Formats: sequence, structure tokens, C-alpha cells
Amino acid sequence: MEPVTLTTERLVLRPFEPSDAPAVHAACQEPDIPRWTSVPSPYGVEDAEHFVGTLVPEGWRDDTTYNFAVVSRADGSLVGAMGLVRLGRLHTPERQAELGYWTAKEHRGRGCTVEAGRAVLRWAFRELGVERLEWHAEAGNEDSRAVAHRLGFHMEGTLRAHLVRGGTRRDVWIGSLLPSDLADLAGEPGPSGSRGPAVRDATPYLPYPG
Repeated sequence: MEPVTLTTERLVLRPFEPSDAPAVHAACQEPDIPRWTSVPSPYGVEDAEHFVGTLVPEGWRDDTTYNFAVVSRADGSLVGAMGLVRLGRLHTPERQAELGYWTAKEHRGRGCTVEAGRAVLRWAFRELGVERLEWHAEAGNEDSRAVAHRLGFHMEGTLRAHLVRGGTRRDVWIGSLLPSDLADLAGEPGPSGSRGPAVRDATPYLPYPG
């Protein structure tokens, strides 16, 4: 996959660059990011350099993760990271991906993560043909769940003992979003400003009637 850039009213979502390493390192010193995500802890400069210089480009090249740097259009500061992860089933009949994100502490509470998320959702459904998008978070991550709720994810329950962290099994919350959940976006501006068609499930969905 060739890396792409998405834009919103306040943000630019672009692939990470080597020059982003200092900002990534600074953001990941805030305890909540290593606590609730998979970034290493403690998080060193070399971890940030490896992420922006190796992991991100390899993810785009190998179709395993599509990670975006979320930056402010006003001043170019790093707002956070957002991406589609666990893409092993993107090009299978499941047509599935997972949305992941973290936000720098100084940019929280401004709606930026939701704004970036809506751009990625539209891109995933309209351009990539995703038919089921999942959200996972360790149980207790209320901030991440609040973002997922605002993005329209349907909370499906708890995956017991799904995550191993620090030698301990943890529960994970799971939610999902389908193309039909975004039917109300027909005609709304897409991430690049163009008005896109409605998104629909390409594979017929037969929900259980019980």
C-alpha cells in the first residue's frame, strides 16, 4: 500500500517521518500511553526512532499496519497517532481491520481524536473496502471507549483474559463498526474535502433475529 495523506478541518493525517521521533518520544513519556497501549515502557528515544523509521514504513509496505501521524494544521504539532492495525484479514473474505490510536496529553479534550477517527473510518470503508472495523481496549480504558462511542462503535462486550500484559492476563473491551452504520455520511465531505457516496456492506449481512 502506498502511504496516503488525509485532511480534516483542523488536522493532517500523514505517514510518520524520521523528524517526528522527538515528538513521539515526548508524547510517550506521559504515563497513560504506555499504560493503555502496546508501546514499550520505559519509552526511549531509540524506540521512537525505530517506530517512525522502521515499523511505520514496513507496515505500509507489507500491508500489516497503516499508521498516521495526526498533526495540527495550525502549527504542525503532533496531536497523536492513529492507524488501522491487524490487517491480516483485510484482503480476505472477512474484509476486517482494527482502529487504534493514542493522543498527546496536551491535545486531549478538544475532539481531535474523534475528528481524525472519522477521517480514517471514511477512508477505510470507502477506499479500502473494509466491511467490519473493530476497536479493542483493555477493560478500564474509559477515555478510549469514550472516543469509540463518539465514532459510533457498537460495544459488543468483554473478551475475558484476551490480553497478556506484564505477565498477567487482562480483559479487553471490544466494539465494532459496519459500513451500514455510516449510512448517514452519504454526501458529507470526505477526508480530502470531496463528497463521497454512501458506504454499504458489499457482502450481504444476515443478522441473527433473536
